[in-house]
Amino acid sequence: MASIIDTHAHLYAEEFDADRDAMLKRCEKANVTKILLPNVDTQSIAGLKQLVNDYPNMCYGMMGLHPCSVTKNYEEELERIRQELFSGFKYWAVGEIGLDLYWDKTTLLEQETAFDIQCQWALELELPIAIHTRSATYETIKCLKKLPKQPGGVFHCFSGSAEEAKEIIKLGYLLGIGGVLTYKNAGLPDVLKDIGLEYLILETDAPYLPPVPFRGKRNESSYLPLIAEKLAEIYQVNASEIADQTTQNAMQLFNLK
Repeated sequence: MASIIDTHAHLYAEEFDADRDAMLKRCEKANVTKILLPNVDTQSIAGLKQLVNDYPNMCYGMMGLHPCSVTKNYEEELERIRQELFSGFKYWAVGEIGLDLYWDKTTLLEQETAFDIQCQWALELELPIAIHTRSATYETIKCLKKLPKQPGGVFHCFSGSAEEAKEIIKLGYLLGIGGVLTYKNAGLPDVLKDIGLEYLILETDAPYLPPVPFRGKRNESSYLPLIAEKLAEIYQVNASEIADQTTQNAMQLFNLK
């Protein structure tokens, strides 16, 4: 298979502390040549930057405050994120940011405020955004429509309906496709049949949401070819064509060299 890009993986997470170097070597063998690392909160900044510094030709950082990290002191967290984003360290996107109403609906207003602020930073820096949305797709779209213009980016870990997919694409965003695609009752294969490949990028969200046959275990970026192969089956093309198109889409979206 041709080289592919994992556009969303938390490889700085403690789940990889015991075998991070070996895991990244497996990624190389699987032709996963570039990996984008989304930030979560102020605690994950140091590990993310260390990984980027250790693997500058493979790991690329994003900076943002995850919606589940928007708590009572979110303004302090946001200020630290802002300082880092504008520090001069090279970041390729603002993320992951967005709305999550799955666990807690009481922080919606704070989440919307944090999301809007970070979108404004993306516009200022001319960076795309990596969007996390769970049980809040239309609320997220509503927030985006209030912006003066769209920064562009990706709805990461997309698993929604055909209507949601079309609305997202209409706004100028791509769909991040990961391990959920391989799950038996996901319904995502049927949704994607009417969506052009030019709107898709690949991701793992490692260490979460591993593809079949690794479900229930730790996910890692070397499993990305399994997602490409499933997409090839859906679109009835060669897996190399999936790799080529999604890599091109990711390179263009994140302005990767």
